[in-house]
Amino acid sequence: MRLSVNIDHVGTLRGTRHTKYPDPAHAAVIAEQAGANGITVHLRGDRRHINDRDFYLVRELVTSHLTLECSASQEMIDIALQVKPDMVTLVPENPSENTTERGFDLVEEAPEIEHAVEQLAETGIIVSLFVDPTEENMKAAAAINADYVELNTNYYALSKTFEEEIDALRTLERSAHQASKLKLGVAAGHALTYRNVRNIAAIEPVEELSIGHAIISRALFVGLDAAIREMMEIIRRTRRSIGV
Repeated sequence: MRLSVNIDHVGTLRGTRHTKYPDPAHAAVIAEQAGANGITVHLRGDRRHINDRDFYLVRELVTSHLTLECSASQEMIDIALQVKPDMVTLVPENPSENTTERGFDLVEEAPEIEHAVEQLAETGIIVSLFVDPTEENMKAAAAINADYVELNTNYYALSKTFEEEIDALRTLERSAHQASKLKLGVAAGHALTYRNVRNIAAIEPVEELSIGHAIISRALFVGLDAAIREMMEIIRRTRRSIGV
């Protein structure tokens, strides 16, 4: 299982004082040296954490696998086509949200993003869709020729009771297996932490986890290198325990 480290919140910290530090690009280098399998950045329309300079520079520095999260707006697609990350994960974006609040409902929204998927695929960029874990979304993602789905783990992570957590986990498991049967790659992410990641890492079809906030938060106390290595060790132990 791969770990892609989302470095957005390095930019968030920088933005609290509107300084030039800390530099997300520096974090990307440390993350790769710590063994991360990839780097993720979310270039939002309002540039609230990652800006264009960050994205261009990170593209020059990252030697593993660079994922750009962005909306399906033509502005973002044009930037992606110019910079050419290895993967683009299209996400629904609401300017008033604190962080990404939901995954796509492809039954309703597929027509709005299908052209974006086509443009990216034509240039060889791997296309992933950030979706809520439903049967309809898995079918729709396959129908518009996405390469991957990234399952939104927010509902699982924010469960208030044990019963809610189990229900959310079972829903994620069903969607992961369905996506795999439809020949879609499977990633997962959002609100994953050192405490709740094990259950998601134990879902066999999931190939990649995208984690940012928890790792950057942990880095305040142990350093970024150690924070990444700790997360990777949890994931490795979990995969070994299920024989993968």
